[in-house]
Amino acid sequence: MTPKQFQRAVLGWYDRHGRKDLPWQQQITPYRVWVSEIMLQQTQVSTVIPYFERFMQRFPDVQALACAPVDDVLHHWTGLGYYARARNLHKAAQKVVREFAGEFPADIDALTSLPGIGRSTAGAIASLSMELRAPILDGNVKRVLARFYAVEGYPGERAVEQQLWQHAETLTPHTRLREYTQVMMDLGATLCTRSKPRCDDCPLQQHCRAYADNTVHLYPGRKAKKTLPTRRTWMLLLEDAEGRVLLEQRPPAGLWGGLWCPPQSDDDDQDSALRTLLRERGLRRRTVEALAPFRHTFSHFHLDIQPLRVRVTPSANAVADDSRRWIHPHKPGRLGLAAPVKALLQRLADD
Repeated sequence: MTPKQFQRAVLGWYDRHGRKDLPWQQQITPYRVWVSEIMLQQTQVSTVIPYFERFMQRFPDVQALACAPVDDVLHHWTGLGYYARARNLHKAAQKVVREFAGEFPADIDALTSLPGIGRSTAGAIASLSMELRAPILDGNVKRVLARFYAVEGYPGERAVEQQLWQHAETLTPHTRLREYTQVMMDLGATLCTRSKPRCDDCPLQQHCRAYADNTVHLYPGRKAKKTLPTRRTWMLLLEDAEGRVLLEQRPPAGLWGGLWCPPQSDDDDQDSALRTLLRERGLRRRTVEALAPFRHTFSHFHLDIQPLRVRVTPSANAVADDSRRWIHPHKPGRLGLAAPVKALLQRLADD
């Protein structure tokens, strides 16, 4: 199958079955495409749509995003996870305004100089919003090409990824760039899925090597499984006489970077953890109640969280600064919250 035949087959399928009514496909701009691409990383379309619509209402253009407080950006990201994406989105918007006069550059190298934008995301922005010839290689496209060419190995390995990039470059046409980029993502998302692929509906079936060899399930190669380590933490819901809970903003980098969370301790001894955290904040405990523990899983470890509801009174040396806030659980305001923290606050609000 020549590249032209490949293009003709997938574009014909797109004209009949492709997705054309997604929110970011309306009023197309580099900004809207960029935000959608970042949100769609490791997240399903159905989950992203309401987040995207709310985000566009609050930050309609790159200037609005650049001048917004990062807390507001994180607040609108709460629940999507992978919060470094939101922080990079904010930094990139500021760079676009500062260095590119508020216009996204029509150049792949310049696009990849922006925080959080890699080669594939840059290609998506360029092709979908500017009709530039730029291949993409997101997870969906990797799966389609790995099966079509029977490319062995895990796509995260450099040699395998380079091979897939070569195929992507060869197949990318010089016309209908927007439609071609969209259909390659659509095929992986709707037909060439990870499990139960709909091969009988695929326009590439007759020329797919994995299908011919009955080995579709073997591609793309999987990453060797690792047992995730487990960490434990105490999460202190410090509650004052008004029913407000203390939240603290975490450092910009690292776990839940920039988000607002209750104080935490990894100390194995509950009493020791309590004494230290209360002393540092100038608080005295009145009562302590252990809530139901739960597990939150990150990409590289499990975090077992033991929440403690601690009713407190301030002492004369109580600490107050810009990185700490007392909030009502039912009305946390426009703060960026990690998903487990949001759930814990809701639990308190429902009591």
